[in-house]
Amino acid sequence: MREHQVTAPDGARLHVSEQGTGRPVLLVQGLGYAGWAWRHQATAVAQVARAVVLDNRGTGRSETTPGPYTIDLLADDAAAVIDDLGGGPAVVVGASMGGFVAQTLAQRRPDLVSALVLVATTSGGPDSVGIPEETAVAWREHASLPAAEFARATMPLSFAPGWAEAYPDLFEGWLAARLERPTSPEAWQAQYDACAAFLADGLPAGDLDVPVTVVHGTADRVVPYANAEVLLKRHPHAELVTMNSCGHLCWLERPHVVNRLLVEVAAG
Repeated sequence: MREHQVTAPDGARLHVSEQGTGRPVLLVQGLGYAGWAWRHQATAVAQVARAVVLDNRGTGRSETTPGPYTIDLLADDAAAVIDDLGGGPAVVVGASMGGFVAQTLAQRRPDLVSALVLVATTSGGPDSVGIPEETAVAWREHASLPAAEFARATMPLSFAPGWAEAYPDLFEGWLAARLERPTSPEAWQAQYDACAAFLADGLPAGDLDVPVTVVHGTADRVVPYANAEVLLKRHPHAELVTMNSCGHLCWLERPHVVNRLLVEVAAG
């Protein structure tokens, strides 16, 4: 694995890890998550392509800059990473907030994107389905807790109901990975506010002239499955992959399914 830093347009230092060679595949994580959550996918993609994993600003080993953050800002970060690779174009895989970033990047810098894989995400706007109240309340009630306590209290909601209890060893392993370099409450809030603004306004008008694959679990308690239909309306030529009974973190619950899909897309 190769690790290095990329400088964003505003000077922020972004941590990037790479493995494999060939066509670049940029993997962008969601709210509060860093590249650790792509470890299974990066290893699989690296068998056929160049897997590039970005720690969004404020997470992992990237710099935490003062807020406010916007999805445009995070898309500019992703663009800086692809530019650093030599300009792409790259397959961009975005999960949750990372999907907001991926779609925005494809609009702002279409020269950098050859295909999109949008996992557990939405294009926002008035047609989107918001965070379920159970999840929103849990986040609000625990937002002021230290990172470890916040993660333990809320992370089960990102899996399908009962998954964390059914697979305690796997859950504890992912929780430990999350807490190796925990996201500060300030950075989490800055990303959350960026997400809220995107969800309210929606992706700006304009086509995405690249292949789009939508992946979504039917038991998602963060970005409900109905948002897959929102994406299909916005990107009418997209392919939908439904993951029955999977939660928001479907790529952690069933990595073999998501890995197989990403390898197919990466291989072209």
